[in-house]
Amino acid sequence: MFDSNSHQRLGDKPNSAFFEAYLPRVLAERDRCGLTEMIGGIEALMISVEPGKSLEYIAELALMTPYHYLVTLDSPRHLTHVLRIDMNSPDILLREVKDPNYSDIFRNLNDMYPVGARRPHSRYLGEILRTSNRHDVVALQQAREFRFFPLGQLVELDLPLNVSISKPSPYTQNVVGYMERPQDGIRVYQYGESVILAEAQAAYERGKVMQEHIGIKDMILPIDHLATRVYSQNREAALLEYLALSSYYYWGSYDIKDQNSSTNVTKNVREYPESMSPAKVFTANNTPYCVNHLDKLPSPTESFVRNYGPRLHHMALTVRDGRTNGFENIDFVVHAIASQGKGFLLDTVGSREEGLKQIFSSASDFSSLIIEYVQRFDGFQGFFARDNVAKLTFAAGLEEGVQAEAPR
Repeated sequence: MFDSNSHQRLGDKPNSAFFEAYLPRVLAERDRCGLTEMIGGIEALMISVEPGKSLEYIAELALMTPYHYLVTLDSPRHLTHVLRIDMNSPDILLREVKDPNYSDIFRNLNDMYPVGARRPHSRYLGEILRTSNRHDVVALQQAREFRFFPLGQLVELDLPLNVSISKPSPYTQNVVGYMERPQDGIRVYQYGESVILAEAQAAYERGKVMQEHIGIKDMILPIDHLATRVYSQNREAALLEYLALSSYYYWGSYDIKDQNSSTNVTKNVREYPESMSPAKVFTANNTPYCVNHLDKLPSPTESFVRNYGPRLHHMALTVRDGRTNGFENIDFVVHAIASQGKGFLLDTVGSREEGLKQIFSSASDFSSLIIEYVQRFDGFQGFFARDNVAKLTFAAGLEEGVQAEAPR
């Protein structure tokens, strides 16, 4: 039996008495009823883009990540492209709506926010988690007042019928899905007609040819973490909700005072490498926007949420440790990708002495997601460096039109 409360706590961000009282109870009850045992790692990430944009995004991901185009699921209202590295890392389900006038709950979430509404179909939807007994997991979660789409709504939304999917979170606006699969089984998504689209294959090959041409083919490794931004008042609730829905534990929170924000990290209780089940990070302002006219503190995180809505901000991928042509691999990768016209928000931050280097790309024109690259040196075990996070947060805020003071 798992003991999800046994992991060492890190960080320096103080939590409320409410959070500290409920965190051990949530984890202990999850262990006791068997949910921790039944829920595994992240199986897939669901991303939606605008009509006609999925092929360009496939090419971009083929260049910037280790993902490969596998197949397209053609259903009445969507094309869903399945991208895969291997069975040891999460898939990407890349959804493109066929009719630009199509509207559903996910578009409605975008329409609520001024910048999010500019790309009404583009957003990160959430994760699908592996489970050994999907129906028992859903029954237990429903008894805990979590809500799921009924089968009829899954059909209307063109979502996999062999996946149980929660309603969007009031805190993150992401969903969590459960898919039953044996540990050694193949992932299969049951909906639509499976086809290999020549144009999708061509877009993928174009990206991979360029990736090999610029010499970075084997340098970019699977996803390290997924970072969601939420309102300041929802930080603790978002953490507790995800811990209740998953088999993750609370790794800790760090106060990034320079940017008036905190970084809050959860990891899989099985201690899988992040390449198998990425860490889930939640970033939030320390103070809400409604009092910022008094203190005039930097507010890039809350400004992002007010403009885009609570949502995934970036996907971080690991860069293989080492040096190429006299450069750290991360610097070689960034220079090579930038030569193909992809922008980055700043120079790489960090150093070998600090244990890691990191950088943010510009937000994708297709998904609005940022790609982060991180290189950890000599087996560095820390998750991040505080100064790095402050600089990355500041740079992202500038691109999003956020007024902020430069970090010292």
